[in-house]
Formats: sequence, structure tokens, C-alpha cells
Amino acid sequence: MMTAPTKAFALASLLLLLCALPQEARAWWNSDWSYRKPITLDGGATGGALSTDIAQIPVLIRLHDGNFKFTDAKDDGTDLRFIAGDDKTPLKYHVEKYDSVFDIAVVWVNVSGLKAGASSNIWLYYGNPKATDGSTPKETFDSDQVLVYHFADKDGPPRDSSAYANNALSPVGHEDASLIGSGAKFVAGNAGLSLPGSPSLTLAAGGGFTWSAWVKPDPSTPDSVLYARHDGAGSLVIGLTAGAPYVSVNGTTVTGTALKASDWHFLAVTASDSTILYVDGKPVQTAATALPALTTPATVGIDGTTGAYVGEMDELRLSKIARTASFIAAEWSSEGADGKLVRYGQDEQTSSWSSGYFAIILRSVTLDGWVIISVLIVMAVISWFVMVDRARYVGKVSRSNKAFLTAYRSAGQNLERFDRLLAGQDGKKLSKSELTLIRKSPLNRVLLAGKEEIDLRITETGVSHLDELVLSAQTIEAIRAGVDAVVVQETHALNKLMILLTIAISGGPFIGLLGTVVGVMITFAAIAAAGDVNVNAIAPGIAAALVATCAGLFVAIPALFGYNYLLAKIRDATADIQVFADKFITRTAELYHAPRALKNLAAE
Repeated sequence: MMTAPTKAFALASLLLLLCALPQEARAWWNSDWSYRKPITLDGGATGGALSTDIAQIPVLIRLHDGNFKFTDAKDDGTDLRFIAGDDKTPLKYHVEKYDSVFDIAVVWVNVSGLKAGASSNIWLYYGNPKATDGSTPKETFDSDQVLVYHFADKDGPPRDSSAYANNALSPVGHEDASLIGSGAKFVAGNAGLSLPGSPSLTLAAGGGFTWSAWVKPDPSTPDSVLYARHDGAGSLVIGLTAGAPYVSVNGTTVTGTALKASDWHFLAVTASDSTILYVDGKPVQTAATALPALTTPATVGIDGTTGAYVGEMDELRLSKIARTASFIAAEWSSEGADGKLVRYGQDEQTSSWSSGYFAIILRSVTLDGWVIISVLIVMAVISWFVMVDRARYVGKVSRSNKAFLTAYRSAGQNLERFDRLLAGQDGKKLSKSELTLIRKSPLNRVLLAGKEEIDLRITETGVSHLDELVLSAQTIEAIRAGVDAVVVQETHALNKLMILLTIAISGGPFIGLLGTVVGVMITFAAIAAAGDVNVNAIAPGIAAALVATCAGLFVAIPALFGYNYLLAKIRDATADIQVFADKFITRTAELYHAPRALKNLAAE
């Protein structure tokens, strides 16, 4: 059966061995990234005010110097990563704008499982100089999103950020400082935008459809067209009349209230069995009519030659399904200037053990290096166990010897009186703990060995009284041999396991050096095979190889200090035992060279 110290030692060895193996930092998606920021998506009343759950939606993440440390990320933002709330699942995203000079970034992240009336979390990771671009523009929006214009292109027609590549057929004016990054600017007399007549933009009769855009109309043109599509007798027109948004389906029109001039507003139209007009995330009017079949190209900002839109526009999107009211509300609350849906938490940084140069070195250690390091860790645990065990034992010996000498001297160094004192018959009663210490003292065992030898001589000589006992020089030497045997045993007990410390002191650095040599050999062999001799190829391998030598010194240095400390304490304890044994033998020879009473034994 394993003793408690043995169990503790085995458990500590196992834990340290596991800690030695390379592993990712707990609760950290990837320790290559030095920083992360929690981002909360609030679907409650103060955030998105969602009425239903949303399975998947692109959420706008605005970064600026007030909520993001641009100096700790790469200059081009390619080290940005977005991770789900489980801190395991990477999220699809793409960067619309990243400017590390003016500390501005606009990023779209595809978030899953947005809860109505509740909050959910995602993580933004950054701070990895070796990271490559992880954005996936064509996968950020779901398959029902058939057109997305960020208007981030300064030259040429706007390009589609969805997976369908529905790029515009004509250019439009560009505005650098729009609501979300860059935007489109429609001026008086503009020719508008022409959209392609691709199959993905075709609308079936009574089918689903969603149009949305941020608009900032110029007050000088209260009547204008934002989106128009005609196919024979069927038509769909979205625009402004007297500053109020409207949607017309086959001539059936519903109109909202007038918008505040020169302000940004989020307009959306959904269609299925009925058509709904949304303003700033809220439904305002419904038309009890379904869409007709529309296969012709559409226009943005103009309808034929009349109704040209003047003002700014940003984030134009088309979907081939009717988005839910919660989806529209989440878009508005995420993308608006207030950004109520999104809240940014405090940045967190990995510890020096999971990031930085030391982490880079540890990740470069090869399997053979970890084997050597594991052996050294086991040696370190053994040496620590020996040091603790010996320190406790030597301390116990010192305390018990002190208690023995105090009691022995209080008995006048008289054997009979000392026996009565231990038996509680000498007027002074010792406590149970004092008696335990005295009986466990090596000095007490030496005294008992001497008394046993004297009692044996009394039996052999057949004297009737101790006063008649006379010991020859040869007998004294025989008694000395018996006492010395106990002294040797006690010395061995004090020095028990100390050999393991000497092995750790002398063997640890050599084992570590072996690991370093093997690591250097492997590094140079790999360089020779790859034909790459630059410093960046050599340095990590050499640094990792040196970890084994560090581990060897980590074993040897504490063991060396512990060994020298314990050796001094053991020498003191051994000297005390030897001195007591010599004094006992000397006094015995002095008292029994002629008849004496036993009670005078060892009297000074």
C-alpha cells in the first residue's frame, strides 16, 4: 500500500509531467494571439430589441482608438480573428476598411445564434505578427444574400461582396467619410446605378425579397427614386415622396412619414405574401400585395429619366428571401451611429507563459527535447521530495535530541533517575509529546544500546549487585563497539536518500546537455535538408535546444543548495550523537573500573 508521502510524490510527478508537455493556454482560443476583446451582442430592449431569435446575421464591428489598441495589432489588420462565445469556433468575417494611421476599422462578422431578449458574446483576437489574412468576404453573408454593396471602391462600378458577384454595371460618385466606412454619393444629374440582370437577382411572382440601404437624402430633392424595377406590367419602386419613404408594387403604394432631412436613415422593404416598409428598424406600413415576377435589370438612384436621387447611400443589400422583423431591427441597431446592439469589453492579454518569446521557444521544442525535459522534471520532483523529507527528518531529530538532553540533564545524568523520570516516578511528569520526542531521539537509542551492553555484562559475570561489577578494558571496547553500531545506524538514517541529491546535482546538467546536443543536431540536419541557412530558420531550433540545458540546471541548482544545507545539518546531528556516545563510554569506563553504584553512572 502506498504511503501518504508516496502518493503525494506520485501525484506531483504526474502533474508536473503533464505541465511539461506543449499545450494551448486554457480558455484561450490560440496562444499565438497575444490579445483578445470580449464583444457583447445585446438582443434585449436596450440593444437590438429583438422579438425572435436570428440564426445567422452579419454584424458590424466598428473599431477606433477608444475601444481598440491599433498599436498592438498588425498595421494591415490581417491578424484580426473573431471567435464564437465558446472560445473555440472561428467566425467568418471580412474587413471593409482598416486604417491604422487614423485608428479606424470597419469589419463585418457573421454571427450565429443571436438570441431575442438576451445577450450573447463573441471574441476579437489580435496581436499575432505572423498571422496571415483570415478574412472570407464571400462567406460572411449567407446564401440568401444576393447583393451587398459597401461602396468602398473609389474607381469603377461598385463591387458585390456577396458570393454571387453581382457587380454594378455603371459607376457612382464616391464619399470617403460616409456612415459606415466609404459610401456612394449621388449628385444632381447623375445617371444612377445599373444592376445586372443575373439569375440570382430574378424575382419569382409572390416570392421572397428584401431590399435595404442607409440613405441620407439631400433636402433639395424631396421626390426621388432609390430602387426601381419594371418587367412588363409588373413593377417595384422604392423611393421618397415629399421626403417620406414609400414602396410601390404594381401601382399599389404605401408611404411612411417624412424623414428628417440631412440625417441618416435605414430603409428596408420585405416582400412575400405582402410587402412591408421599414424605417429605422421598425415596420411602418404594409401593402397587401405580393411581388410580380421580375426578370429585368434594376436601377438604383433613378427610374428611367426621372426621379433621380440626390444624396448619400451606404450598405445597399438585396436578399432572395423576406427577412424577419428581428433581422431588420438587428441590422439597424448594429450599423447605426449608436451601435446599440454591440458593446465592447476590456482587452485581455495572455500571460508570459502562453505568449511572447518564451512561448515561441517552447513551441519549437521537438519530441526528443520534451522526452529529455520530462526526465529532468521527474528528477526535479524526486530531488524536491528528498529535500523536504530530509529537512523534516533532520528537524525532528534536532527537536528530539534537545528534549532528550533536557530530560537527561534534569535527572542528573543518572540512569536510574532517568528511567524513573520517563516512568513518571520522579516527581516531575513529562507530557505525552515530550515522552514521544525523547523515546524517538537517536541519543535515547544510543543510551539504550549502552544499558543493554551493561546489563548483559551483569548477567554474564553473575554479580549480585551492580556495585560489584568491574569492567575490563576489553569489555569497555566491546561495549563501545555495540554503541558505535547504533551510532552508525543513526548516521545512515540521517543520510538516507542523500545520494539522490548528488545524482541530481551531477547528472541533471549532463542530461540537459545531452538534450541540447541532440536538438542542435536535429536543427542543423533540418536546415541541411531544407537548404535554408538564414537566422530565422536557425534561431528557434537552437533556442529550443537550449531549453534542455536550462531544465538540467533547474534540477541541479536547487538540489545543490538543498544538499549543502542538509549536509551541514546532518553533520551537526551526527556530531551530537557521536559526542554523546563518546561521553557515555568514557563515563562507563570511569565508573566500572572499580565497584560503584549504578546511580552514580555518568556523574560529572
